[in-house]
Amino acid sequence: MPAKRKNPPLRIIPLGGLDGIGKNMTAFECGNDMVLVDAGLMFPDDSQPGIDLVLPDYSYVLENEQKLRGIIITHGHEDHTGALPYLLQDLNVKVPIFSSKLTLGFIEGKLAEHRIKSVKFREAKSGDHINLGCISVDFFSMTHSIPAALGVFIRTPQGTVLHTGDFKLDQTPIDGVRPAYDLISKFGKQGVNLLLSDSTNATVPGFTKSEAEVGASLRHIIKNAEGRVFVASFSSHIHRLQQICNAAVGCGRKVVVTGRSMLTNTAVARDLGYLKVPDDAIVDAYDEGNLPEEKIVVMCTGSQGEPLSALSRMANGEHRTLSIHEGDTVIISATPVPGNEKAVQQVINNLAKLGCDVYDKSKMLVHVSGHGSQEELKLMLAMTKPSYFMPVHGEAVHLRAHADLGLKMGIAPDHIFVLDNGDTLEMRNGEVRLGPAVESGVVYVDGLRIADADPVVLRDRQKLANDGLVTVVVTISPKRGRIEGIEFSSRGVSFATDETFTLDANEAILRTIEKGTFNFTTGTDAIRKAVRDSLTNFLWNRTHSRPMIIPVVMEV
Repeated sequence: MPAKRKNPPLRIIPLGGLDGIGKNMTAFECGNDMVLVDAGLMFPDDSQPGIDLVLPDYSYVLENEQKLRGIIITHGHEDHTGALPYLLQDLNVKVPIFSSKLTLGFIEGKLAEHRIKSVKFREAKSGDHINLGCISVDFFSMTHSIPAALGVFIRTPQGTVLHTGDFKLDQTPIDGVRPAYDLISKFGKQGVNLLLSDSTNATVPGFTKSEAEVGASLRHIIKNAEGRVFVASFSSHIHRLQQICNAAVGCGRKVVVTGRSMLTNTAVARDLGYLKVPDDAIVDAYDEGNLPEEKIVVMCTGSQGEPLSALSRMANGEHRTLSIHEGDTVIISATPVPGNEKAVQQVINNLAKLGCDVYDKSKMLVHVSGHGSQEELKLMLAMTKPSYFMPVHGEAVHLRAHADLGLKMGIAPDHIFVLDNGDTLEMRNGEVRLGPAVESGVVYVDGLRIADADPVVLRDRQKLANDGLVTVVVTISPKRGRIEGIEFSSRGVSFATDETFTLDANEAILRTIEKGTFNFTTGTDAIRKAVRDSLTNFLWNRTHSRPMIIPVVMEV
């Protein structure tokens, strides 16, 4: 035992996934070996205008890249795979990527878009075992809202960790692949020192309904629809797409696929055998007009109200090949991601104005979650019997609720860790303690630029969005020591065309400068500051708004 204590501990380092639903990334480091589990992204919210994607700060991985032995991806959702292209471009070493065949197919297409080649892909199946330095990994199947989801059991000289990945315990999965209860129970008997478990639905009582229950509702709607049926869903939700296709074929309809990611993912899933649809059941969108409307089902993107998605463009008459009109039926087969509720409701309202019948989960069972509810989370705790427990994948309220479930299952309070990104755990001889924190945060993808979070830039963008922009050009004559002219231009303000308002603002600036004692020959900084302060006070007194003000002083 004393000899083992001298060995380096196993460090569990969550770099993302503990501050929201997204950008999941966890490093496991033991001595000179490190394994990364997942590399996801998060989509921006209203407080991040102009940002395209949000990535975890993986600088710790780059600083220790010589230790990195492999990257394990639990399943093919963007919040677990989306940061991979950026991480691989930044790494100076080539490491293998381990995951299921479907997930690797999605990743390969994503990397091709970024022109990343020569990547080592290693297919993993339930029951497979790999050694990555002193860290060994066993894979086991899980059910989720995407096929071929995996969990991992990690063995190290200092102890064991079981990472569930995203999961629910679905007894009737569409592809027949149930959770590997035998392997999970075996690992529990062998001893799980630390459990990392999905917390997304930790606040939801009971059990999550089976994906199979959605199929009956979809078939009922499609069978009774008089015209075309449009179904908006996540393009990676292959189980849902399979049920849509089954219902369409069963009702004698053809399937049209539209939306870039929907086209890509269905093609990959069909090629790999995860989506089974007869070739003659698929119709190109350009040929849709040759079929009776009662014989068509359209699978499309847009379940989150994205303005550029296929559903939004069809509803607005901006799609190249398809449009939605009165008599059509639209099914929103997804739950809005937090922050997208308004956008989804706006799409539903637009569709209602067109005269469509719109179905979402408030009307019929057209969607179920891919994450386990409280009773399933307790079952996972019961099967694994961990000594220590760390909830992952969720917002603070979900992590806390999951921690409470751990207490109810008999885990000691000081053996449960609710962490933030960058906090670490250290395991020695199966005992877990808090370790020193590492650098953490987020990285923004802004067009072609990838940079750390800059609060000044985001604050300026929010200010522009909320209050607009005013530019004032003041022309001065250093020789005469006076202002020769003032010219305004503005964007996003209500007084932009009000000439009286502009004249009053000019007078306010003139009065401020006339009252001051400015040296017109030694510089313009003092005049520029006076112009900004004067205009700021004037606008607040007259409009109670604070637009961004850019003063420019020119000498003539």
